[in-house]
Amino acid sequence: MLRLAQAPNLALASLWRDMLAQAGFAVSVQRAYASSIAGEIPPDQALPEIWIDDDSQLDAARLLLAQLQHPAWRHWVCRQCHERIDGPFDQCWQCGAAMPA
Repeated sequence: MLRLAQAPNLALASLWRDMLAQAGFAVSVQRAYASSIAGEIPPDQALPEIWIDDDSQLDAARLLLAQLQHPAWRHWVCRQCHERIDGPFDQCWQCGAAMPA
């Protein structure tokens, strides 16, 4: 079991864990509630961490986590309503149309 990453808060740690688990990685969140004792221990030691069970999957999990943390930033124009969409979105926020291929 190896530490994959340290998250800035429990919400992100849970999101990362769920997305990695959905991709087939056996991961867990450690120190989920250690923030309650921050001050008694150094604050950076109270942050939640993502741990992976299978050491041989560490590199693949790190690659996926990096992709999750830094999604592709795109600019495209919706073919239906002509709205300009910026960011990692695959669907038009105004009309709901899918991004063109």
